[in-house]
Amino acid sequence: MDWPSFVLSFVVVFFSELGDKSQLVAITLGSNARSTTAVFLGVASGLVCTTFLGVLFGSRLATVVPFHLIKGVAAMIFAFLGFYLLSQPPESPSTDG
Repeated sequence: MDWPSFVLSFVVVFFSELGDKSQLVAITLGSNARSTTAVFLGVASGLVCTTFLGVLFGSRLATVVPFHLIKGVAAMIFAFLGFYLLSQPPESPSTDG
C-alpha cells in the first residue's frame, strides 16, 4: 500500500468536500429520512462510484497524455473558474415569498 498517496488523497478529499454540494445534499437527505443509515450508505455508495470513475479515467488519461500537461490544463481550468466566479456580481437577495 502506498500510504503517502492514501493519506494525501484522504486529506485533500476530506477538506475539499466540507461544505461541498454533495455534503449539503447528504445533510438535506439525512434531515428528511426515516433511516440515516440508508442515507449514509446511499451517499457513500454514490461517492465511491464517482471516485472510482475519476480514478479510472485519470489513470487511463495518464497513459496517453504527459502528466505535466494534465497538471497544466487542470491549473488553467481552476484559475479560469476562480477568476470567472470572482468577476461575477453578487446576487441580490430574493424577495420571493
